[in-house]
Amino acid sequence: MRAVRFISVAAALAFPALLSGCFVISTTRKLPIPVAPDVVKDATSQQLIDQINDRWQKLDTLNATVDIQASVTKTAEGLAKDYTTFRGIIVLRKSGSLRVHGQVPVIGMTMFDMASNGEDFTLYIPSKSKAIKGKNALTKRSTNQLENLRPEFFFDAMTIRGLAADDDYSVSRDSETIEDARRKRLVLTPEYILSIMRRKEGSHELLPARVITIHREDLLPYQQDLYDQEGTLVTQVYYSEYQRYDFGSYPTKIVINRPLENFQLTLTVEKVSQNMTLSDDVFKLTIPADTQIQNLEDNTD
Repeated sequence: MRAVRFISVAAALAFPALLSGCFVISTTRKLPIPVAPDVVKDATSQQLIDQINDRWQKLDTLNATVDIQASVTKTAEGLAKDYTTFRGIIVLRKSGSLRVHGQVPVIGMTMFDMASNGEDFTLYIPSKSKAIKGKNALTKRSTNQLENLRPEFFFDAMTIRGLAADDDYSVSRDSETIEDARRKRLVLTPEYILSIMRRKEGSHELLPARVITIHREDLLPYQQDLYDQEGTLVTQVYYSEYQRYDFGSYPTKIVINRPLENFQLTLTVEKVSQNMTLSDDVFKLTIPADTQIQNLEDNTD
């Protein structure tokens, strides 16, 4: 009994000492310190909006030569398929007209040709003597991810639209820590997050329309998330490796991620120009008479 009492008393005396740290053994580890950029710029919400609107207002047409690499993932199976990189030419008007021409690697023949007037599109595949016609908006998803491609995917990736006068928006500050594998260090990236919202009809609820991430190092957009009418994330676009052109700065690497369809397009910009004069014929696609035509609206050939 005396031994039990002694142990109890000793434990009672040791507990406060333990809490005070007298008997705690600790080790100190050195954590990597994220490297902050040399320059961090400040801008008001209105200045950010004005900058985006100014770039959008100055844009009339865009003509880009790019290398396109497509990747498709099968999440349930844990598989990913990367397709051979091919050359593409993308031409667009701010009004919504678009033309995307893909070429077979090495041979240079046409892989596909897609044209849109802003509402309807036609996709011509010469190797299959087949053409697909339908609305720009994707209303029914195919099990073949690449068949879900639409003109607006390219349009929304190549440009960042300005804000409408009645758009609701908010701006917040954030910082992201990014790993620089090449230099084996962490990089701190201060950001502005511009959230553009739409008001749900008959409600006070605001749904996300777009979220634009702007790095404060140069006040340029580095990510754009786009949402559908229900507020579901449908497209993520990542911009990097900006270069200066006569019309301003433009990214030379654009990654389009479609999370619902599990596919991704990586565009490497070789040449780009803005506001060249383009005739209406540039956006007209001529289909050979013997081409099989599939109409997506009625799903018939």
